[in-house]
Amino acid sequence: MRCWRVRRPGAIESGPLDAQRAPVPEPGPGELLVRVLACGVCRTDLHVAEGDLPVHRPGVVPGHEVVGEVAALGPAAEGEGFAVGDRVGIAWLRHTCGECKFCLRGAENLCPHSAYTGWDADGGYAEFACVPAAYALRLPAGYSDADTAPLLCAGIIGYRALLRAAVPPGGRLGIYGFGGSAHIAAQVAAARGAQVHVMTRDPAARELAAALGAASVQGAADPPPVPLDSAILFAPVGELVPPALAALDRGGVLAVAGIHLSDIPALNYQRHLFQEREIRSVTANTRADAREFLAFAGEHRIHLTTHGYSLDMADRALADLARGRFAGAAVLVP
Repeated sequence: MRCWRVRRPGAIESGPLDAQRAPVPEPGPGELLVRVLACGVCRTDLHVAEGDLPVHRPGVVPGHEVVGEVAALGPAAEGEGFAVGDRVGIAWLRHTCGECKFCLRGAENLCPHSAYTGWDADGGYAEFACVPAAYALRLPAGYSDADTAPLLCAGIIGYRALLRAAVPPGGRLGIYGFGGSAHIAAQVAAARGAQVHVMTRDPAARELAAALGAASVQGAADPPPVPLDSAILFAPVGELVPPALAALDRGGVLAVAGIHLSDIPALNYQRHLFQEREIRSVTANTRADAREFLAFAGEHRIHLTTHGYSLDMADRALADLARGRFAGAAVLVP
């Protein structure tokens, strides 16, 4: 099969990805072999390729927004109810221990023994991938393969970020950065009654935000026209934390959605944190988050802005993501 591996992590200009041919993987006990129909290109893939995240599996195949078709079942995989030919999703969360205090209290996203697709195990920048059946996801109807792919990380993590941001009913939500995840989260928030204000530097992203019904759109560090009840920082830019906190009303919450963030400048207690403003990180997601979000997507039509690339152009897709050459999400189609 064709696949891409992270040959040597480094700046995307250095060509860290290497196109290869490899044997089709064999599904292990409890696993599904999935023929990849589409794979979203996530900023986390860029962090893996460029070395912002430490190497967990040398030569890993990136990609964790995989839409596919079950091609084979490994030993003892029948118990999860999947059959050959089923359409399934492979997402970021791949394994948790099920026994630690975090798993037992329903916070499996904090499991210290967790493992992740496209970081700890090979992912979807390939024609085939394997996934533990217990972590495969059933997909909502009504979306193409290409439109479904971004739902599997951009959508799920945006949903988790909304939960962490604790947007009150009818509240004012600020979104900082407007890429693949943000353009989905904005629609979910609006469908749940929030007023959405978008701060982003990219003109194309500002146009997309306005087209999706944002109440206001301005530059990345510009103040919104009203105090915010909640905010989500999607851009991996620590310099945006102070203006986002300053934009919050009393008791407001800022959720930082990325797995990687550049350094945060010094904060002023009175301006940024006093009056019970909070800053919260977002760490992966639980399977319950994924199922809740995908059910929501099945009930509420989400408009996806996607840009298709052939599998042979995966390095180009990541480079275009790094340079901000598109608004929305990129998707690889083998």
